Amino acid sequence: MSEAKREIQPQKKPANPTATIDYPPKFATVEEERRERKRKLTAALRLFGRLGFDEGVAGHFTVRDPEHTDQFWVNPFGRSFKQMRVSDLILVNHDGEIVQGSGRLNGAAFAIHSQIHKHLPHVTAAAHTHSVYGKAWSSLGRLLDPLTQDSCAFYGEHVLFDDFTGVVLDTSEGERIATALGTKKAAILQNHGLLTVGQTVDEVAWWYITMERTCQAQLLAEAAGTPKLIRPEIAALTQRQVGSAPGGWFSFQPLHDVIIAEQPDMFDE
Repeated sequence: MSEAKREIQPQKKPANPTATIDYPPKFATVEEERRERKRKLTAALRLFGRLGFDEGVAGHFTVRDPEHTDQFWVNPFGRSFKQMRVSDLILVNHDGEIVQGSGRLNGAAFAIHSQIHKHLPHVTAAAHTHSVYGKAWSSLGRLLDPLTQDSCAFYGEHVLFDDFTGVVLDTSEGERIATALGTKKAAILQNHGLLTVGQTVDEVAWWYITMERTCQAQLLAEAAGTPKLIRPEIAALTQRQVGSAPGGWFSFQPLHDVIIAEQPDMFDE
């Protein structure tokens, strides 16, 4: 049969790898869920340290307690991401009291995260650090553009908070950040850095990592020339393909597997 007459067989549509994910993960007991959240938070902090997201004492990552929903676990002030252990985490309530643990509470972490957890009940975890490309991009006071497939995860899904007033120590600013976030997954805090939120530590960590790299990619592209934007309808379609919460959870798993294999000492419960 000639090439001209050869019948072209339709290709099967590839299966969505996240379609069968049990999301968010289910647990038999609240104790099991708490243990998993704390272990994932510790692993994410170690990974953030590996990626260079730490800067001195700046940066915080929280996860809501599954039983006491007005309390959240957070990395203690002054403890390096690179050395974080499960036993280092502290449990804090919305009044700023340390309920469990012996570390210090970062005032900025409390001011921002307490209000996010208080006013956004759909948010289980939240992350903010002073990563290099995130804070560089934040100084421009702009949202990210849909320049790449990866950047489309944030198309229509992030906000600009342009009310920088210095180190966040007042809960009223944390409340304004929560209001600005609404149902979005991320915020660019102008002149400050990035913030990501979600239903699991996993997706929040992944959104932060890929958002930081998206900032880096756009800074490089604009330094080299005038980037070509992805058309709005294609950006919206791609967002649905790469920006779902289960997809964010799934994308974090390889990174999580590597960091716990390399640094098992973090789990000293």
